[in-house]
Amino acid sequence: LVMEKSNIAEWYATKNIFITGATGFMGKILVEKILRSCPKVSSVYLLIRPKKGRDIRDRLEDFLNTPVFDSLRDRSNSQEIFEKVHCIPGDVFQKNCGVSDNHHTLLKDTVDVVFHMAANVRFDQTLKSAITTNLGGTLHVLELARQFAKLKSFVHVSTSYCHCNESEVYEKLYTAPHDPRKMLDLVSWMEEEVLQYLTPRLLNNSPNTYAYTKCLTEQLVSEYGDKLPLAITRPSIITAAYKEPIPGWVDNLNGPTGILIGAGKGVIRTVHCNTNFIADFVPVDSCINSLLIVAWKVGSEPRRNEAGVYHITANKEQLLSWGEALELGKKHVYKYPFSVCLWYPGGSPKSSEIVHNIAVFFFHLIPAYAVDFLMTLTRNKPFLVRLQKRIQNGLSVLQYYTTRPWVFHNEKLKNVFETLGETDRQIFYTNAEPMDYDIYMLNYILGARKYCVREDLDTLPHARMVLKRLYYLDVAKNIFICALLLWLLFLFVTTVLENFECPLEFLGRNHLQEFAKPFRFNVTNVFVGRKLSRVEDEANFLSTKNMSETEKKIIGD
Repeated sequence: LVMEKSNIAEWYATKNIFITGATGFMGKILVEKILRSCPKVSSVYLLIRPKKGRDIRDRLEDFLNTPVFDSLRDRSNSQEIFEKVHCIPGDVFQKNCGVSDNHHTLLKDTVDVVFHMAANVRFDQTLKSAITTNLGGTLHVLELARQFAKLKSFVHVSTSYCHCNESEVYEKLYTAPHDPRKMLDLVSWMEEEVLQYLTPRLLNNSPNTYAYTKCLTEQLVSEYGDKLPLAITRPSIITAAYKEPIPGWVDNLNGPTGILIGAGKGVIRTVHCNTNFIADFVPVDSCINSLLIVAWKVGSEPRRNEAGVYHITANKEQLLSWGEALELGKKHVYKYPFSVCLWYPGGSPKSSEIVHNIAVFFFHLIPAYAVDFLMTLTRNKPFLVRLQKRIQNGLSVLQYYTTRPWVFHNEKLKNVFETLGETDRQIFYTNAEPMDYDIYMLNYILGARKYCVREDLDTLPHARMVLKRLYYLDVAKNIFICALLLWLLFLFVTTVLENFECPLEFLGRNHLQEFAKPFRFNVTNVFVGRKLSRVEDEANFLSTKNMSETEKKIIGD
């Protein structure tokens, strides 16, 4: 069978592509995918910020030496392939992105497609920093793109979590809470202390400055809808690669990856999460294919006067809950454990914030202070309390997304995918097709081991031996805690019974004996019962010398 040509790959032939944020997690996969699946592409320009002490060519070499480019490096024409990648020194903070005059002219005359992915994805950044980077940087890229004479498609990468006041998010434009240009002006002159004071009121329903600035940025981008061939894409949580270029590849600890590694090492033992809610995540390779499809769609259609919006979110026909995702992760972490662990992996998600906070105190903070105390005694540097505080900050941010139901409509991208030919559907696959979550989670664990914590497969025998030892230690710890709790319970019950016995004896002797006299009933024996030996050792109030006249009369009768 002769495979039909890829219409998408043919469309990218002879195109010159400009990418911001290329050195990030998604950017690396995007560049690799373009070079591998669109072999006739003319050039790929990467906007890379210079760093002190590092030549820009060294940074590009480091970028191309990452594992995602291994398959391309092994090809006989690898040099020809990598010669298509050009580094453009610049910074989105500056006008025209800070590019030189020569590069400015080059970009103006050649660029056909723009992928704008540069953003500060930290959730704890200050409002000024977030607006300057995410909003101001996008403005500079848009203004630069307006000068591109051959521009056919501009794809802005946003996030599906930027309209948090909506219970259901549709593939349409929403009005931002504030004017983006006025906010840029505001942070340019207002003092940092005043901005920090105003931040909670400005954010309103937004959980953090990242989501807030992404919302503002979308409105700013939409204002260029009649000036540029635009599309806004809203990916949800981006996770490790599903198939390409390496199954399970991931190079950061953001989001679920951090929880996966932290729980696998026994550091995280509780998360605030509703296990019944949907875990809306998309593998990075599926997301990148979706971006390439959207750019092709925008560039191959007649020009519109407004930005199109496309959601890159979970397949509604194959949804996975947080509970199911965590169980799959736990299953494979036990099979493929990490070599360096603080404790045996365990714990569970908590739907109640109160229960979660109690678990944090007992299973995160107390062990952290205990370990750091031992580190101090042995003259080593304490580390766990500081690490746990960072983890708690991360979990507190993430729990906003794991304790709320999210509904993202993604019909537009699904409809576009269904119009593709068989070849394009295979090359530029998305999560619209069925996905084996069990295999995916297995590769996710192996990828996190290899690329995040630098543990190859040959470390598995040692890792499993460590896990086995930690298991026995964990069992011993549980037995000790149970024994301690039973002993404390025994002491408590014994104390209560002893305190409860004295009032009964007093009540029996002084009040009920007279009531029992007509019935010739030995009430003393009722209360003393089988404790005669103990009572005799203490005082033996049955002896006549300690009896009252009434008691003597009763016994005599």
